[in-house]
Amino acid sequence: MESNTVQEAESTWIDIEDDIIDSSDDVSFAEYDVSASPNDFNIKTLFDFIGSGVVKIPGFQRNYVWDIKRASKLIESIIIGIPIPQIFLYEEARNRFIVIDGQQRYMTIYYFMKKRFPRNEKRLELRLIFDENKGIPDAILSNNLYFTDFNLKLPTSQPNQSNKFNGLNYSTLDEEDRLSFELRTIRNIIIKQNAPDDEHSVVFEIFNRLNSGGVNLKPQEIRTSLFHSKFYDMLYKINLDSKWRRLLPSTTPDLNMRDIEILLRGFAMLIDGESYKPSMTKFLNKFSLKAKSFPEDNILYLEKLFANFLEKTSNSNDGFFQRNYGLFQSKTGRFNISVFESIFVASCTEAFRGKKIEIEEIDFEKVNLLKNHNTFIDATQSDTASERNVKSRIALAKEILK
Repeated sequence: MESNTVQEAESTWIDIEDDIIDSSDDVSFAEYDVSASPNDFNIKTLFDFIGSGVVKIPGFQRNYVWDIKRASKLIESIIIGIPIPQIFLYEEARNRFIVIDGQQRYMTIYYFMKKRFPRNEKRLELRLIFDENKGIPDAILSNNLYFTDFNLKLPTSQPNQSNKFNGLNYSTLDEEDRLSFELRTIRNIIIKQNAPDDEHSVVFEIFNRLNSGGVNLKPQEIRTSLFHSKFYDMLYKINLDSKWRRLLPSTTPDLNMRDIEILLRGFAMLIDGESYKPSMTKFLNKFSLKAKSFPEDNILYLEKLFANFLEKTSNSNDGFFQRNYGLFQSKTGRFNISVFESIFVASCTEAFRGKKIEIEEIDFEKVNLLKNHNTFIDATQSDTASERNVKSRIALAKEILK
C-alpha cells in the first residue's frame, strides 16, 4: 500500500492545466516498415547482456515496483520451467537494444543473480545510480542501506508443507537447480524499424501499445526512456531546484514526470518553437531526439539560462504560472503549462539568440497584463496545442513582456 505522502504528492499534480495529448497523435503503421523477430535467450545470457551494455534498461522508464514475493515467484517459475511472458526489445543499433516491455522481469533476474533486493525507500535513488553506471556498483550492492539479501520468499498455504526453494538465494541453490535456472530461456521479441530511417519515429507508439495492458505509461515516461541523453540528465537536475519546485503544485517530483515534461516543453519552444507543428507529442518527441546530439557546452548554457530565469521569478507570488480568466477575475488556482512556456520563451529569447546568460528583469505588472489579455486567455483556454494558439500566445508574450 502506498503511503499517504505518495498519494498526496500524486493528487497535487491534478492541479496542472493543459493536456497536450490530442487525437492527431495516432500513428498510421501503413507508412512504416517494422520487423519483429523472436529470439530465445537463456537467463545467463540475459544477465550478461545487462552487464555488457548490450541491453539497456532505461533507468527513468519506471521504478522497480515488485515486492520480494512477486519477484520470488518469477524466479521459482524460471527454475521449474513454467513459461513466463516474453520480453520486447527495440534494436537501436547493431548489438544495442533497449527494453520496451519486460523491465520488471529483467531487473528481477539481475537482482537475483546479484543476490541483493532493493529497499523500497531507495528505489528512486537506485534508478538514477543504475542509469548513470549502466548497472549497480558493488559498493552500493553491498550497502545494507540500499539492499537486503535476495533470499527467495515462497510461503505455502499448507502449514505442514514447505517450498524447497524458500529462503534460498542464487548461491545457495543446489548446483542442478542453479544450472536449470541459468539455462532456461525467455523469448525476446526484437523490434526493428526498417523504414523510414528517422530513428524512433514509430517505436514511441509501439512502446505505448505494448504497455497498455497494465498501468499505462504517460507520454513523458515513454519519451524519457527512448530519448534519454545528457540533456535529459540536465532536466532531472534542474527539476530538483528549490526555486523551481516552489512554482509547481508539489515540492515532490511527479511520479509520471509531468514536471520534466513542462521543462522539456519550455526548452523545445525556446529553441524550435518557430517551426512548431502539431501534434505537441510528436513535436516533443522530435525535439527529444534532436537533444540527444546537443554538445555538453550547449546543455550547460541552457542550465545556466534556466537558473537565471528562476532568479528573475524569485520575487513572484505562488500563482505566477496560473492562468487568469479575465480582468480582475480570480485565478484558476492551477499551474498552467501554456502560461509557463509563454513567459519562459518571451523572457529568454533575446539572451538565447545572443548566447548570453543574463536576461532582463521580469515586470510582474506586465505579466498580469499578459494573463488578462483576451487573446492570451483564448489561446490558453482551448485547443491549446494548435499551431495558431501556440504561436499566438508566445508572440503576444514577447510583445507585452519586452
